[in-house]
Amino acid sequence: MTSENNDDHKETPNHSQHSGDEFWGHDLYPERRGTKSRNFMSTLFMKEGREIYDKSRCEKMVYDCAMKHPLVKLMMMALKSSGCPVDLRRNFSCETCDSLVTGGYDTELNQIVICQNNIRRESTAASVLVHEMIHMFDFCRHKMDFKNIDHLACTEIRAANLTYCSFASAVVDGDASFWDVKNRHQDCVKRRAMLSVLAARAVTVAEAAEAVNRVFNKCYKDLEPIGRRIYRPREHMDQALLDASYFYTDK
Repeated sequence: MTSENNDDHKETPNHSQHSGDEFWGHDLYPERRGTKSRNFMSTLFMKEGREIYDKSRCEKMVYDCAMKHPLVKLMMMALKSSGCPVDLRRNFSCETCDSLVTGGYDTELNQIVICQNNIRRESTAASVLVHEMIHMFDFCRHKMDFKNIDHLACTEIRAANLTYCSFASAVVDGDASFWDVKNRHQDCVKRRAMLSVLAARAVTVAEAAEAVNRVFNKCYKDLEPIGRRIYRPREHMDQALLDASYFYTDK
């Protein structure tokens, strides 16, 4: 699950009405289970027309990322080589989501959700795609069970490690510094993973943090399939795609 960048300034969703066995984050994606309501006011103020525009724009961004972005191309190659080929029309869905999230991965439908109402830039769309494709890779290749909180914490650690917590983005969010790169990067990954677990499961902050800490060392070291942490975005992305071409193929 991909949360908004400023989620430390937002409240964690209140899932108290759900038990831990019932809530899997689906209420953040109302189109997933047909719970989105339509009413006269939405029609009157042309919100539905805006949604059609957002969906069209989102789908173009997804297509452009699949064609051009090094890490999206890498992940598509890795998934195909692992027996999990990706179809843009089948496995990606632009939808209207809760304002707290920018994307998610639905294991039941094997679909990545891109939140069309919360994504305005292609670079954000690319980050969301790679983040969620790591979850897809873990579910398909490593057979992770996302209803197991330790498995969920592990895949969120891997996604934050390989996508969000680049040096530049971590500095902007205050999770990195020029004087303590290694430890601050780990802090960034832990924080992001914990927030994602909280958004996906009806657990306390302490329970989410404990799950992240239990699996952190093992999952932080696992860099598959990107093979490196992206500290310098463009340079490292291009090198990662080049390196991956020796191990994976999209043919």
